[in-house]
Amino acid sequence: MEFELENPFDENYHNLPFEAVSSLFHIESEHIPPSNYFHTLKATDFDISLRTHLISFISQLSCTFDPVLPYLATNYLDRYLANQPILQPKPWTNKLLAISCFSLAAKMLKIEYSPTDVQVLVNNHGDGGVIFEAQTIQRMEAIVLGTLQWRMRSITPFSFIPFFINLLGINDPSFNQVLKDRASQIILKSQTEIKVLEFKPSVIAASALLSASHELFPFQYPCFFRAISDSSYVNKESMLQCYNVIQEMGREEYESSVLNVNSSSDTPVNVLDEHFLSLEESEKTNIAPTTHNKDLKRRSKFTAYGNNNNNNNHSLHSHHQC
Repeated sequence: MEFELENPFDENYHNLPFEAVSSLFHIESEHIPPSNYFHTLKATDFDISLRTHLISFISQLSCTFDPVLPYLATNYLDRYLANQPILQPKPWTNKLLAISCFSLAAKMLKIEYSPTDVQVLVNNHGDGGVIFEAQTIQRMEAIVLGTLQWRMRSITPFSFIPFFINLLGINDPSFNQVLKDRASQIILKSQTEIKVLEFKPSVIAASALLSASHELFPFQYPCFFRAISDSSYVNKESMLQCYNVIQEMGREEYESSVLNVNSSSDTPVNVLDEHFLSLEESEKTNIAPTTHNKDLKRRSKFTAYGNNNNNNNHSLHSHHQC
């Protein structure tokens, strides 16, 4: 049976034979950088910083596209860098590499565009540096293709999201979509953390989905956790490790946002906010449960769906039980 490798479970999951599903989990490691790549990056602060910069640049180019595009482009970038050293004396070459990975990912996802369109994106989102001609980008694409041995069809965490959502047994398509969208955001953001490079795409997908469900539907989280961790395709220990890395990223993001707020200049609004927060804390010192601060962090960490969480949890609870 034919199916799209990049999106194997979206439409065909129920029609795929057991052997096909099993083989996808078996070969997913072939579509990620080798294990020593993580340790190589970790040993060099410059490489980590430059990788982060290149991923940010790819994200800028991809801001109007599906998150699968920047993720796939970064997958190409990591697999290339695992085989070729970062060119420190020639920063423009690394930028050209990022552009070429983005261009190749767009072609693989069959996104209609021309070399001119890519050049326009680069000009709009670049830093005013070197301008690359279309022929230069195409030559770099050929180098990337050769380094990756033309193995461009990649299994990413997005490939496994429909499979794991199906395990949750949610009948409402709107809830499935909310979970999928939030998990996709978490997957894309997790790519900047080099620790995530240690995990397989399916493990990242399962961990991101659990993180999204814990954020959006905490009442159903224990049930969702059992449904996913009981799957024969999931290494529970690896999933928990990846889940903890993703949760730590969320905590650091929250603490960074709080730090930015506190370090801003004192305005009348800021001063009043701090005054009332101090009063609130002093009043609750003797009555607040010990988990108050942790819960406050968790609730404040993500705001994308904050206004809808209560309604979603109530509706989901009435439609889905363990």
